[in-house]
Amino acid sequence: MTQLLAVAALGFFLGMRHATDPDHIVAVTTIVARQRSIRAAAMTGAVWALGHTLTIFVVGGAIILFGWVIPARVGLSMELSVGLMLIVLGVLNLSGAWQSIRGSTAQPAATESALGTSRVGRPLIVGVVHGLAGSAAIALLVLTVIGPSSWSLVYLLIFGVGTIVGMVLVTATIGIPFAAAGGRATRLHRTLRVASGAISLVFGLAIAYKIAVVGGLFGPTPEWTPH
Repeated sequence: MTQLLAVAALGFFLGMRHATDPDHIVAVTTIVARQRSIRAAAMTGAVWALGHTLTIFVVGGAIILFGWVIPARVGLSMELSVGLMLIVLGVLNLSGAWQSIRGSTAQPAATESALGTSRVGRPLIVGVVHGLAGSAAIALLVLTVIGPSSWSLVYLLIFGVGTIVGMVLVTATIGIPFAAAGGRATRLHRTLRVASGAISLVFGLAIAYKIAVVGGLFGPTPEWTPH
């Protein structure tokens, strides 16, 4: 029992730390930039983490229980999806800010729907994509540290709970300046949104370059180490 509690505690705190990974922060910031309250920002983080946890548990559990081996090209493709997603999120934020500058009252462009227009759809899809990219590394970590499969699955669940708690705290904190800027300072809110979009775009391009060029995704011998 003591060992199981230790496994649970490890999973919870590593899950909280996992929520602060740079690509996670950049992605949720682009979504939180659209929120005008801390509560809405926290809910965004919770939905993102639910999507992330679902994918981690399903894919990671399959790796643990059935010994799935993810080929290098597939693993690189999953990580490339994160870079492409960040690029799309950045473009959507920048285009939304541009429409705001022009004073347009029309609905966002059609590309806006690429990741879902609802407050739930977008963070959920983003969380699922992040989960796909990180599931292999987390499952392999579990296999090297924890023995029984049942304990490993418990670890994944507790890891997910930690990620949810961590991301709620992170997004609530990120949401403070956006909430403060909302309504009373439209220009400041727009500036923050442009900044988050630009950072997401640059970060996504850097990831895409690293995976496609450095990792050799489209070459004859791709190299991939889950991380």
